[in-house]
Amino acid sequence: MANIKNQKFIALDISGKNYLSWVLDVKLHLSAKKLRDTIQEENAATNEERVTALIFLRHHIDDGLKYEYLTVENPLELWQNLNDRFEHLKAIVLPKALNDWSQQQFQNFKTVSEYNSTLFKIVS
Repeated sequence: MANIKNQKFIALDISGKNYLSWVLDVKLHLSAKKLRDTIQEENAATNEERVTALIFLRHHIDDGLKYEYLTVENPLELWQNLNDRFEHLKAIVLPKALNDWSQQQFQNFKTVSEYNSTLFKIVS
């Protein structure tokens, strides 16, 4: 439980269901820490920056994923492995969201807040 309190956002789930929001959070946090180039091709990051970014990434992934990528010592390699594993979710999530969006009808909800909540859920 102490590990959860130290996290700045929700860890990447082993199923990848929160992959799209996790990617955005990681990019924002690495940018804020001036470590974003550690997950980009042909970067000039120092060894200290790479280690810091790797610790950050490993701290924000599910324990099952940590064990699976235990031998990965480069944040770029870990980033690419996770991307290869979960990137296909965009092809699955976007059509479903578009379908849900097209099926929304205001009269199906009792209150405006229920309607808004559902729309925000689709958008996210």
